[in-house]
Amino acid sequence: MKEQKEKKKGSRNGLLKLYLSQKIIKIILVIIVIAALLLGVTRYFSARSTTTSIGFENIGELATQSAYCKEVNVLEGSRDLFGFTIPFTQSKYIYSYGVEVKAGFDFEEIEWELNDHTIEVRLPEAEILSMELDTDSFEVYHEEESAFRKITLEEINEGLDSLKERAQQDAIDNGLLENARNNAETILTGFFGNVYDMDEYEIVFDDK
Repeated sequence: MKEQKEKKKGSRNGLLKLYLSQKIIKIILVIIVIAALLLGVTRYFSARSTTTSIGFENIGELATQSAYCKEVNVLEGSRDLFGFTIPFTQSKYIYSYGVEVKAGFDFEEIEWELNDHTIEVRLPEAEILSMELDTDSFEVYHEEESAFRKITLEEINEGLDSLKERAQQDAIDNGLLENARNNAETILTGFFGNVYDMDEYEIVFDDK
């Protein structure tokens, strides 16, 4: 009797151990599946996420190219009578100034989006941001002033405005805006290169 009781007890213990081991295996499998799902979800969202701020958006206006132009201006004035110049009433100045013309972009107006492994960037047109007269560069080549016809301050200001407009046009004619665009693309490529691997991504620049 005693031996039969011990056999039954041993059988029960064996069944209990088998039951518990099966439970433990099931729990471990459930944990593995949950962990795999979590890792899979994490990887999925990581693969789909994109950076929405690169760093250039808050720069505002930035000059990406400048040109220095030396411009010569002529101011003349005289008194006329019946279409003829009265002698000794002529005033004339010939002088020059250097003008620095800067061109660039408002970086807040630049748009971009990520399309697979292509970064599409849309730029507005480059624009003139400033024109600064270099007062230290002033040179006088001819100065003749008549007491009967002086050059007025209004005429001087008009002459300076005309000089700066010519400097701007000369700078544009010599590729200022095109160079500003090229330099902006180089700057933007550097910004994107800090975030994306340029060996894996291609940047395409278009007009906005």
